[in-house]
Amino acid sequence: MVNCSYRSNGEPEKPLIVHVGRLEVEKSLDFLKSLMDRLPEAQIAFIGDGSYREDLEKLFEGMPAVFIGMLGGEELSQAYASGDVFVMPSESETLGLVVLEAMSSGIPVVGARAGGIPDIIPEDQDGKIGFRYPGDLEDCLNKLKPLLDDKDLRETMGIAARLEMEKYD
Repeated sequence: MVNCSYRSNGEPEKPLIVHVGRLEVEKSLDFLKSLMDRLPEAQIAFIGDGSYREDLEKLFEGMPAVFIGMLGGEELSQAYASGDVFVMPSESETLGLVVLEAMSSGIPVVGARAGGIPDIIPEDQDGKIGFRYPGDLEDCLNKLKPLLDDKDLRETMGIAARLEMEKYD
């Protein structure tokens, strides 16, 4: 794993949730605040920019959250690699390219069971290459918490996700 501790607020021992994408209201990013309120052992990094960034920075003020801004190329690859879990709360993604990128980077994904996510993590692969949740906070927490708590589970699921993506290279 790439050492990007500056991305994790200088606390590399805490599991890092990563979100990559446009920071816009329709992406349901407030949901991540509700998650973080219940996950004091975790931290979160937002990679991306958008009109909702300033509001999100205020919303997450005082929390273990960092806002990196736009990245590309090797920097973006390192950002994915620095994460422990990728969370996609948006229920309006038509494809979810960032989910594919996260899986290709070998980190497990927890994504809303909406839009294109069920095509990326089909029912028969739910719990193997990633987790889907129906937009419900409790269900998402029940799927996310074991990944945050169990490094072996994260690694196993991340490897499975990467192998799944390699089928399409």
